Amino acid sequence: MRYLWLLLFVSAVGLIHPQQKGFFSTRGKEILDPQGKPVLLKGIGLGNWLVPEGYMFKFEKVSSPRLIYDLFDILLGEREAEKFWNKFRVDYTTREDIKFLKKCGFNSIRIPFNYRLFVTDDEKQELTGPGYALLDSAVKWCREEDLPVVLDMHCAPGGQTGDNIDDSYGYPFLFESEENINLTIRIWTKLADTYKNDPIVIGYDLLNEPIAHYFDKDKLNPLLEPFFKRLTAAIRTVDKNHIIFIAGAQWNSNFSVFGKPFDDNLVYTFHKYWTPATKDVVQDYIDFGEKYQVPIWMGESGENTNEWITEFRTMLEKENIGWCFWPYKNLTAKGE
Repeated sequence: MRYLWLLLFVSAVGLIHPQQKGFFSTRGKEILDPQGKPVLLKGIGLGNWLVPEGYMFKFEKVSSPRLIYDLFDILLGEREAEKFWNKFRVDYTTREDIKFLKKCGFNSIRIPFNYRLFVTDDEKQELTGPGYALLDSAVKWCREEDLPVVLDMHCAPGGQTGDNIDDSYGYPFLFESEENINLTIRIWTKLADTYKNDPIVIGYDLLNEPIAHYFDKDKLNPLLEPFFKRLTAAIRTVDKNHIIFIAGAQWNSNFSVFGKPFDDNLVYTFHKYWTPATKDVVQDYIDFGEKYQVPIWMGESGENTNEWITEFRTMLEKENIGWCFWPYKNLTAKGE
């Protein structure tokens, strides 16, 4: 496991003010902390915990969570594999990890999760599963360490991306299935109802990297914002306190699919990998934020050299753009 590159952030990461009664919110292009003071989010994503990824396990062909689970069933048998995953989820991310990240100076974390951990795998689709207790534990540790958290549905019912990262079957079926849409709404509404009064939760990152670029964008892109509006409206019936994070199409890269903001507490989030660490690669997002006077947030980037990460982070901060790099750790051996 690699931690060394995290130290590059320590000198640059500022701490937010202690939590009081109140919630993170937005005002114009700023994100405000619970005291109403502007804050630049400087965070890290807890990848591979509730959404195992093949490359993080150093698998070459087994990529998505369900395929990884199938492989372990084949190798260990179903019962032993279940024991492994129960142990893995308890040990992979612990209170000590949250303490370490706080000590490093991060002022936020992003927790990706797979919807499958929050619903039964049968026709009833009851909203029970190990994900609720696991998420509760992490949020509790964050509360104890005063480390605010963004909840991220990385894998939505039917798949929002259409690739291995959303644990789908090769197509973003979410947007064309009323059943999948309703299940997504049910899960998010339950989570929002659970955390509606918790100020350590910054907000809800509704979908990770929707609609890969190699699908019919003319058909699918127009479905994205209406889905976000419908989902946000459902969440607002139980939680009017927290920020809603809205992701661009094509791997969180395309904001042209959006019109005027439809809620007064939105942050628009982009991801950016393997580009020059220069302002021009984020200019479209800056322009969007300026046009609509809304905050923008770089919700994911990384998997690059320490030098690139430093340059990119520095550029983002100059533009008053918060960031959340990826991932905190994986299964790469120390020293590699």
